[in-house]
Amino acid sequence: MSKRGKILWIDDEIDLLKPHLLYLEERGYEVEKVTNGRDAIVAVGETQYHLVLLDQVMPGMDGISTLREIKDIRPALPVIMITKNEEEWLMDEAISEKISYYLTKPVNPSQIFLACKKVLEEEKLIEEKTASAYLKDFQTIESSLSSEMDIDAWWRLHVKLTDWQLEMDNQPDLGLGSILEGQIKTCNGQFVQFLLDHYVDWLHSSKYDRPTLSVDVLKTHVIPHLASGEKVFFLLVDCFRLDQVMAILPLIRRYFEVSIDYHVSLIPSATPFCRNAIFSGEYLSEIQNKYPELWNNMNRDDRSMNSFEKELLGKLLRKNGLKNLSFIYQKVNVAREGINYLNQFNDFMDVPFVSLVVNFIDILTHLRSESEILREMMPNESGYRSTVRAWFQNSWLYDIIKKVSDASYKLILTSDHGSTQVHRGVQVPGDRETSSGVRYKYGKNLRCPEKFGLEIKRPQDYFLPEMVTGTNYIIAKEDTYFVFPTQYHKFRSLFQGSFQHGGITMEEILVPTFTFTPK
Repeated sequence: MSKRGKILWIDDEIDLLKPHLLYLEERGYEVEKVTNGRDAIVAVGETQYHLVLLDQVMPGMDGISTLREIKDIRPALPVIMITKNEEEWLMDEAISEKISYYLTKPVNPSQIFLACKKVLEEEKLIEEKTASAYLKDFQTIESSLSSEMDIDAWWRLHVKLTDWQLEMDNQPDLGLGSILEGQIKTCNGQFVQFLLDHYVDWLHSSKYDRPTLSVDVLKTHVIPHLASGEKVFFLLVDCFRLDQVMAILPLIRRYFEVSIDYHVSLIPSATPFCRNAIFSGEYLSEIQNKYPELWNNMNRDDRSMNSFEKELLGKLLRKNGLKNLSFIYQKVNVAREGINYLNQFNDFMDVPFVSLVVNFIDILTHLRSESEILREMMPNESGYRSTVRAWFQNSWLYDIIKKVSDASYKLILTSDHGSTQVHRGVQVPGDRETSSGVRYKYGKNLRCPEKFGLEIKRPQDYFLPEMVTGTNYIIAKEDTYFVFPTQYHKFRSLFQGSFQHGGITMEEILVPTFTFTPK
């Protein structure tokens, strides 16, 4: 049998352990023996071992003292401590010194073998099991695509694929990332067709006969809690995807119990359309028709069409019988504003409804196209997830969430839409009145091959506003992005591989909605 690893066994009664030594050697381990701590330290300094088995009670240097000096020489060398002493203080001491495993005598040969196998081979075994499990799931997912799927089934599939993305982040050497990426691409191709087959019908159905859409989010997930007298903190992080929320979920779970749901973003899956719909409970065309003065102000705002969300939220609360409810709405774009918000939090912690919009991830997504450093940090989906997690863990927002728990708010966390990495540039001619979006455009006489985008010739069927006279829309499918023919190569270089939103993919359209209840 090939050698599985080189072990140093330190025990002053090593001669009594011959059966254990033979058992390990028969199973492919090479074992060297020393009888005291001093000799062990010399051996570790001179020889590369894969593992140390260390007795605690020995003449001269005891196990803990030996362990400390071994770690000074080789900090990464795993050590299994073996002792007759069952006192908890010793276990605590050993754990604090970063042992890999702890065994209490008497031990039989199979126990020693199992401990060695766990320490030396656990990662490999997990990788093998993970690979086997994914390849089995691969077949299940492929089979599900050939069956009739409703929107709930698509959400479950999206969750399953997201779970595998996170697992592949933890197992980067498996070599299955490209297979998973290809499967997600296949699923997105079929999801586009599914959405187009049902979306318009959903728009014209009762909210009870369709999935939760952007216009239903507050009415479904927030207002019932407010109506029953609960305090609610509604946190909307712009452009937050399921995989990114799942990456930070373990941090939030320390403070809350969690319930996971989803809603379907409107198309275009972009902030002006989706976030206004969330805070108003109405489609953008309805805002245009019902509130013409407000609409004109929105359209004249050069910075953003989302500058009137607080006013729209007030209208929504009044329409739902909460006209006397005290609420606070705040939008944070930069860290300085977030820190100020954190410092002021105690001033409004008794307000029954607090709503906070955070734009960090959306800004990060846009800045990536312009920054070589961000491109290096976020070359792919995995890098995007890890960047978002690193930001959140060290951000003022994480501190806010802890305070929300302390103040006994129910926390509703969601987004307006997600994003997707784009790879296929398609030339779309336009005039001065054509919008500049990368994944969607509106203007006059816009055309796009059906393979790459959805043409919306009658915006009213999609509850979309007429932005200019004779408006039509085009919405990108899968990983397509739109580029004007002028300076095509320049903008293709800018946007190729970037993360964009406004189109139709699972990542953009299936938006997580989490309800967190303080522990």
